Amino acid sequence: MQPLPGCEHPLHKVCRLRRAIYGLKQVPQTWFKFQLVVSQQDFFSSPYEFALFLRNTGVVNIILLLNVDGMITTSDDIAGIRYLQNFHSQNFEMKNLGYLNYLLGVEVNSSQDGYYLTQAKYASSLVSKAGLINSKIDNSPLEYNTKLLATDGVSLSDATLNQQLVSSLIYLDVTEPDILYVVYLVSQFKSTSRSTHFANVLRILRYINGTLFHGLHFSSHLSLEIQTYSNAGWAGDPIDRHSTTGYYFLLGTYLISWHSKKQSVVARSSTKTKHHALTNTTC
Repeated sequence: MQPLPGCEHPLHKVCRLRRAIYGLKQVPQTWFKFQLVVSQQDFFSSPYEFALFLRNTGVVNIILLLNVDGMITTSDDIAGIRYLQNFHSQNFEMKNLGYLNYLLGVEVNSSQDGYYLTQAKYASSLVSKAGLINSKIDNSPLEYNTKLLATDGVSLSDATLNQQLVSSLIYLDVTEPDILYVVYLVSQFKSTSRSTHFANVLRILRYINGTLFHGLHFSSHLSLEIQTYSNAGWAGDPIDRHSTTGYYFLLGTYLISWHSKKQSVVARSSTKTKHHALTNTTC
């Protein structure tokens, strides 16, 4: 670990890392001591999400989802969860916060019918930050057939607020997929913000102000049938003529995954555009 500027040792000594600090390259190695500990309890890491740990005893399943210093534990074996909590407390400094109701800005409301996920508090803070709490509410996040260009409007004297709002909006589509496309659209101009781009960001926030409690519902009686819908807009970007792929996945009737992104190649026909979109969706 290199010493901080101004703290260099005359003999060119370096520091030895004894405890992981967020942001350092050495963090993953130290942080993933957790993986070694849970492996003692026959947990294995999912090949699709390395922070997801699973244990199947043949009778019950226990699932752990880890995020830096937060963890979700779920199972139909209450006694198994309590034993696991005691085991972890012997190896880590931990606190049991009870049933899951808030994690990383996502509010979890549970009932006998299932779970409902929202980001009302997070969304409200964004609207407040933009000073739009008492402003009118727009019924759509973007005007129909809007095309944004890098030269639209005039340059902002201070683009800090616009950049902060766009960065925050990217996380909001975790529970509000209806703003996914428009957020992707304005995020292309985050580093070269102009008045028109900022006006569209404010329109998105006025729309969000009217949909604060919109979110995702997952029933306790989910069907395991997967349905997928895919589409593409041909040469929709007026700057580089790239097409846009969009798709979403349903587990039964509940939305579990969605995506909107420019294609990496320029398609010469709408047919090729849709073929690219289907390929990306299938992958």
